[in-house]
Amino acid sequence: MGFRGQGLLLAYCLLLAFASGPVLSRVPHVQGEQQEWEGTEELPSPADHAKRAEEHEKYRPSQDEGLPASRCLRCCDPGTSMYPATAVPQINITILKGEKGDRGDRGLQGKYGKTEGSMGAPGERCKSHYAAFSVGRKKPMHSNHYYQTVIFDTEFVNLYSHFNMFTGKFYCYVPGIYFFSLNVHTWNQKETYLHIMKNEEEVVILFAQVGDRSIMQSQSLMLELQEQDQVWVRLYKGERENAIFSEELDTYITFSGYLVKHATEP
Repeated sequence: MGFRGQGLLLAYCLLLAFASGPVLSRVPHVQGEQQEWEGTEELPSPADHAKRAEEHEKYRPSQDEGLPASRCLRCCDPGTSMYPATAVPQINITILKGEKGDRGDRGLQGKYGKTEGSMGAPGERCKSHYAAFSVGRKKPMHSNHYYQTVIFDTEFVNLYSHFNMFTGKFYCYVPGIYFFSLNVHTWNQKETYLHIMKNEEEVVILFAQVGDRSIMQSQSLMLELQEQDQVWVRLYKGERENAIFSEELDTYITFSGYLVKHATEP
């Protein structure tokens, strides 16, 4: 290489050194500042916080002014929110309640549930049929030349009025088995001769011979009656002296009956 070539090379090197000199001079300075900051790193003081808050307050827009379009706000900046809260309107539910509607159609019946347990034993049959009477006579009675129905003037029990006080007969309205009882007081020196009648049939007799003193005499029986059957007491006709005794102060003659078993019961 000649002298001219060396001169050009030296000029080129000087030009390159002059162009890159400022950059190379700043690299050590930045690295030094970084090392110095890392070595002396400290938390910002309260004064720094106050200074920074003043700067933020300086650039914060007022309530009447809109936000500047060119500046960004951070969430940590003091001041009002960028999106103010809107109050939710309150609705009075009571004014929205309408009148009561019509009743809807009945739904379909659901399925039957499972049956639990076994069926118990049948209970006793309930007795729902009754008939009973008990009547008396306070007046004495003498025989005549014809048969006489004994009429009773005192009513003790007359369930459903099945005993007719005017005819002196019990009328069967509940068929079944009945119990009847007749009690009389005899008359001294006179005969006592009566029959308990079923319809027009003589069923049993109540008899007492002539005696010097009077006594209480009774007769009882059970009869199976059908509906509309009649039971009554008949005094025998006057072929002989026949009488029964009683008085107004006491009741010496009684006739009673009641249902024992209804015809439909097993």
